[in-house]
Order: sequence, then C-alpha cells, then structure tokens
Amino acid sequence: MTTETTSVPTVAGPRKAARRRPEGSYTARVGRPGFVWAVPATVFFAVFAIAPLVMVAVLSFMSWNGLGAPRFVGMDNWNRVLDDPVMIQSVWLTLLVTVLGVVVQTPLSILLGVWAAGHQRNRAVLSVIYFIPLLLSATAVSVVWRALLDPNFGIPAQATWLFGDGNLFGRQATAIGVLAFVSTWQYTPFHTLIYQGAARAIPEVLYQAAEIDGAGRYRQFFHITLPQLRNSVITSMIIMIVGGLTTFETVLILTQGGPGTDTTISAYYMYQKAFKSYDFGAGAAIALVLVVAATVISLIVVRASGYDKMRSDMEGVS
Repeated sequence: MTTETTSVPTVAGPRKAARRRPEGSYTARVGRPGFVWAVPATVFFAVFAIAPLVMVAVLSFMSWNGLGAPRFVGMDNWNRVLDDPVMIQSVWLTLLVTVLGVVVQTPLSILLGVWAAGHQRNRAVLSVIYFIPLLLSATAVSVVWRALLDPNFGIPAQATWLFGDGNLFGRQATAIGVLAFVSTWQYTPFHTLIYQGAARAIPEVLYQAAEIDGAGRYRQFFHITLPQLRNSVITSMIIMIVGGLTTFETVLILTQGGPGTDTTISAYYMYQKAFKSYDFGAGAAIALVLVVAATVISLIVVRASGYDKMRSDMEGVS
C-alpha cells in the first residue's frame, strides 16, 4: 500500500520589502566629491588670497616707503596706528556706514525681492530697469552721483528750498548720508536678486494652506515668507558687512574723506597712509585690522544666527 506524500507549501519568513525609489531618482547615495576636485580652487585661493595676506601681515611689522629694503621695526607701526585719533575715528565711521547700509538695504531688498518674485504685470521690464545700477562699476556710479550732487551745477543747486545751500559734501551728517544713499542705490539690486531667488523657492503649497486657513497677504508675508528667507537674510547681511568695511571707491570719488576727516573711513585711511604718505607699514597694519574685523563680525553673525548649523539633503549631489 503506497502512501502519497503531499508536499505542504512552506510559508517563507518575512522578508524586508525592497525599497522602491521614485522614478528618476538616484539609485545610490552620492557622496561628497573628493579633495582632488578642490585642489584648483585651493591653489588659486592660496596664491591670490592667503599669500598676499601673509605678506601684508609681515609688512605691518616693517618700515618701508616703497623704495629700498623694508626694515623691521617690531610693534612700532601698530602702536602708532592704535594711538592715532584719526584711526580711531575712522573705525567708528566705518561701523556707522556699515550699519546704515545693513539697516536701509535689508528691508528694501526683501520687499523688492519678494515683489520681483511675483507675477505682476510688467514685472520683468521693471526688474530689468531697476537692476541697471548693478551692471555699473562703483567708480562709474560715484562719478555720476558726484556730478548730480555738485553744489554749483547739480540738483542741490537747483533745489535750494530742499537742500539749503546745496553743499551736501560740506557737513559730516549730509556727507555720510550721501555715501549711504549712493551705496544703497548701487548694491540694493544685488541683494534683491538674492531674495528674489529665495522667494521663488518657497513651496506654493504653504501659501495655499495659509489661504485655506484664512491668512491674508500680510500674515502670509510675516509668517511664511520672512521665516523662509532667514538663511538668505543672513547671507545678504554678511555680504553687506564685508562690503561696508571695505568701502573705498565711493569715499575716494565723492568726499575724499572730507570735510576734513569727517568721512575718512578705515579703508580710505589705509590708502592715505600707504599711497599718499608712503608709510606702507602703517597701511598694512590698518589693512590687517580690517581683515580681522570683517572675519570676526561675520563669524559672530553666523554663530548668533545658527546659520552654521544649516544642512542640505542634496549636499554633494550635482
């Protein structure tokens, strides 16, 4: 008697479901590029940034008038610079001009950038017209505004009811105001571009959800747009700070540090020391002070804002 054995199907143990990737996505995680990719930029930065900075640092301990061999004088240049009342005044003026630039340009750039990211009628044409100052050099812009604000033949001379005697460069307050105005006129379009790109990257679904909840345009701006622009604001502010600390051409052409030394900021004072008084050691010391100040202030802004903790899910992916 034969017995048939029926094979009982065995149930396989639970298997880990294969993770399906969406169509068009990367099949493997892409890591960071190797160090070799950074070698050309590293060499370029070392030759044209690090090496000159080291030379300036060495020169700040030397006495040199541009001829002959430099002579080591230790801390003499630093002592003279730090005890110079004009240098102390120039530091405060530099900080004042920088703060004015940040305070005026930041809200203006945000509003214009958010507006330019919209779909208003004739927006593209108006944006192109507004961005024209960004195409001009600081020297060209300063020359144009120097002519327009000339106390004898410019706009102030024709509108004495508004500008008084018309000499905007004859008083410290109005001269600093002119410097802040010209810088704002030229560089606000650049920062507007930053905010325009950032505003266009905000997901539209956030605004749709806010409309469903009954949020109006102003609430959407303050509760969605501004928080989403946070990292762009920090980036823009750092650029403004570094630009304000190194402003030179505008002061050279518009005020030449005057009246007296009332608009002599640190970068212009460095130029006077090095290329007018031929005291290159003192000029190098002032330049090093500017580099350290710009670096420290930028690091403080980054740390205080938490910008250094920002991470990207697409890091290393091209």
